[in-house]
Amino acid sequence: MPEFSGIPQESTGPARPVGDSERTGFVSNPQDDAVSTFTAAQLSRIARHGIHTSPTSIDPAAVHLAEALIAALDGTAEQPTLPPDLRELTERVRQAADLGFPRITARDGVRLSAFSIRLRTDEPRPVVIVPSGWTPFGWGLFAYTYLQLALRGYHVLAYTPRGLGTTTFVPGKGYVDGPFTSGGTIDVAGPADWADGSTVIDYARQHLSPSRIAFLGESYGSGISQLVAAKDPDGRVDAVVALSTWGDLATSLLQGGTRHLAAVTLLVDFTGGPVERKFDAPTRQLLADFRAGENLGAVESWLKERSPASYRDTTNAREVPTFFSNTWHETLFPANQVIEHFDALTVPKHLNLWIGDHAAPEGAGLTIPFSGPNTPVEEAFAWLDHHVRDVGNDVPGWSPVSSQIMFTYETRTDPRSRKAEIVAPAAREPKPSWEAVTTATERWYLTAAASDDGRDGGLATEAETGWRREFTAGQPTEAVAVDAPMTTGQAEWNGTPKTYVTEKFDRQYLAVWTSAPLTADGEGAARRIRGIPELTLGVRSTAPATTLVAYLFDVGPDDTGRIVTHEPLTLTDLDPDQDRDATWRLQAAGYDVAGGHRLMLVVTSKDPLYSDASVDGSTTTITSPDGSAAVLTLPLG
Repeated sequence: MPEFSGIPQESTGPARPVGDSERTGFVSNPQDDAVSTFTAAQLSRIARHGIHTSPTSIDPAAVHLAEALIAALDGTAEQPTLPPDLRELTERVRQAADLGFPRITARDGVRLSAFSIRLRTDEPRPVVIVPSGWTPFGWGLFAYTYLQLALRGYHVLAYTPRGLGTTTFVPGKGYVDGPFTSGGTIDVAGPADWADGSTVIDYARQHLSPSRIAFLGESYGSGISQLVAAKDPDGRVDAVVALSTWGDLATSLLQGGTRHLAAVTLLVDFTGGPVERKFDAPTRQLLADFRAGENLGAVESWLKERSPASYRDTTNAREVPTFFSNTWHETLFPANQVIEHFDALTVPKHLNLWIGDHAAPEGAGLTIPFSGPNTPVEEAFAWLDHHVRDVGNDVPGWSPVSSQIMFTYETRTDPRSRKAEIVAPAAREPKPSWEAVTTATERWYLTAAASDDGRDGGLATEAETGWRREFTAGQPTEAVAVDAPMTTGQAEWNGTPKTYVTEKFDRQYLAVWTSAPLTADGEGAARRIRGIPELTLGVRSTAPATTLVAYLFDVGPDDTGRIVTHEPLTLTDLDPDQDRDATWRLQAAGYDVAGGHRLMLVVTSKDPLYSDASVDGSTTTITSPDGSAAVLTLPLG
């Protein structure tokens, strides 16, 4: 990138990427480094399907659009590849601001790739600092967001956290870093990342002279944002926006004795380079221990150190206004731990819970323009406007919690694409606190049989004890939380929730309990599930350990189901002749069950998202012992 007068540049930098443009290495396909011309169809696809085409790949059009925006900003665009509205956007920012592409030197000498927008004004303006998400494309992917923030009146300083970004082996040259890649190795939001955040604040204060300092991040950047707000020695962060975030990383990835293997695997595979270059030896050992299920005490301590929840007393003392956005079916950082963290904060705070999975609500809105407002992102911007620009907007009147209810949107099928599209948005429910989300509870007791054939157990309002149901453990089934992390949830967000043919659930390898059809109330819903369900039952196994994965489904009259919530639990030191009482909380849900539908509880032994201790061919027995009835406690609102 060329030098810019607005921001003093570092005099030296890391190795440049191969090719005639510093942008080489940003594109997702090394064989296709041309900047594309963008069509309405491409932007529509990203708006509908999100920026991820798989858990570990970004839509090339989203990457190329970000690249084209950056090329237009730095004046290296060879042709007008951007649509007219985006060309106008880049020109407005270029005319109003000085742009910089600095390398910010961390305290240990690591150099961080960064991008700055300094508004040309004598009026004091705040800065929004944006640590990038966990992606090979670093800060570059959300170029559109930086332009939007600049036009709202913010200086912007975005950076790639240490170790992230493309690092490619080139014969004869060794490993070469891409232009948005930062030096060093990934610290996984650890102390080095906290210190880097403070160094970036130092840089912002020196070169941008901000009136206030806010952090905004999605995913990895959101966790770093919270941690820097808590750990900066001088407490210089005035507000935080944390999108698709975590509160307790240990609980996110290691809960109920069960490791969230798929989440860690996809993160390790999406750093932009080989593991041995992206992580130092101690971190590689911790990752290996996590995968192997060894030394988990040390792993948990390492994850706790990287958890904003571990430092919320400091956050509370500093009164840092914090905005959270998460999803009900989050597969990377499940909702309960964020809710618990949010609930314990006493700062000005807001929590949005959306339909879908990680990054589905806000990912596209951070990347591309929409024909209408992208509410998840607009509300995040409004939070910043109020807390660091003193804008008189609606934020003071917001309820602290806003829950979008699954799947209350109205859809129609496009006659050409034959795909569902949302024509009326899902309902949102404001509440003064998380506690207020649940107004009552209902107990559904697991029973021996729901029908004369005895194939499935029942869910009833009266307790029944003394029964047992067996299944063979260790085999996968059709009952799974998602087909794939992020992409299944993206389809939910866009009006196409995964459907389950419950007749395909192989009862040899799982156990099922089903209610009778439910009667709707006067407003059309039979049950309004609001909050965190809890399951209690007895367990025994012919093996010394087993994993249970509980799923709650909404089943229609045609026996197709949609998932409401789920959660795994691993039990060890089991005695084949003795019941073990097990109680665990499923993930929070905001879900309306329609009249005529049934509740279905499924317990199985495996899910692709998780580790499991189940022994293939062993027998797991679910029981309802005398004096301790098996029960599903359902939160209602």
